[in-house]
Amino acid sequence: MSALTADLAGAFARIALGHAGREYPAKLDHVLTAADDARGPRALHPLFYGSFDWHSSVHAHWLMARILRRFPAGDAAPVLRAWLDQAFTSANVAGELAYLARPASRGFERPYGWAWLLMLQSELETHRTPEAARWAAALRPLAAQFARRFCEWLPLAAYPVRAGTHANGAFALVLAGRYAEGAADLALAEALNGAARRWYLGDRDCQAWEPGGADFLSPALVEAECMRAALPGREFAAWFAAFLPRLGDGEPASLFTPAEVSDRSDGQIAHLDGLNLSRAWCWRRLAATQPAPVRARLEAAAARHLQAALPHLAADYMGEHWLASFALLALDD
Repeated sequence: MSALTADLAGAFARIALGHAGREYPAKLDHVLTAADDARGPRALHPLFYGSFDWHSSVHAHWLMARILRRFPAGDAAPVLRAWLDQAFTSANVAGELAYLARPASRGFERPYGWAWLLMLQSELETHRTPEAARWAAALRPLAAQFARRFCEWLPLAAYPVRAGTHANGAFALVLAGRYAEGAADLALAEALNGAARRWYLGDRDCQAWEPGGADFLSPALVEAECMRAALPGREFAAWFAAFLPRLGDGEPASLFTPAEVSDRSDGQIAHLDGLNLSRAWCWRRLAATQPAPVRARLEAAAARHLQAALPHLAADYMGEHWLASFALLALDD
């Protein structure tokens, strides 16, 4: 399995800096309720207006913050620091909060964008510099708003969404859980763990009918990673053994085989590079829970998936505006 090096981190940073402030092209998640609502990305979202869409802008900022923390003396550090300093201001956050206050924004970016915003806040809270403390303080009201929204929504969500795209519930629970733990937000942690148990605890013998043609998440593996985070060690071991009982034999084979990407200029097909990266992330984290023979098989699967995607992060803007974030997850989370 590859490691995050200073050179690779610098390459990721340059990719993110190339699109974080690029307002167009843009894909809005925006409900028009009147003619005056027809505005451009930066007018709607003064903080997260770039990177093609709102959620990609959020995780681009997570990437920049993570790389700055990991490589504070790296070549990209001064530019990252300057960008984050002008981004995380009270005025910009107030603009994002105003957008959320619209009645039509109740479901805005649920749950994927919500979870990435909390992941970003969690990252900023781990920094130990005066400037990062200022950034974290500025963003906290937005994080608190999304934490509240999770607590309000999860009790109403009777059924899981297992899609391999943005609506996937398991991935959102994992990322939001990082924030809940770091912030000691017991209400959020209880809501997240309750949803994980309600949605997935009874699942057995997963057939892993994937990938779908637009997946960037593995429904099977993100569910397993979600339960690894939610359950105590012994309880998870029993659940995982029943959920994927033939891992030691390399089954289901679909989970061990990287997806093929036929057209990286097609935004939906390009998702499959993200699937390979997110599978690498899941396999690496799940491997640590397994005995040596199975662990080696899962680590090898992680390496294959990473190698299949890593050369293609900037092949086309349809992948360039988001894939480096998933590569950083796979390598450094």
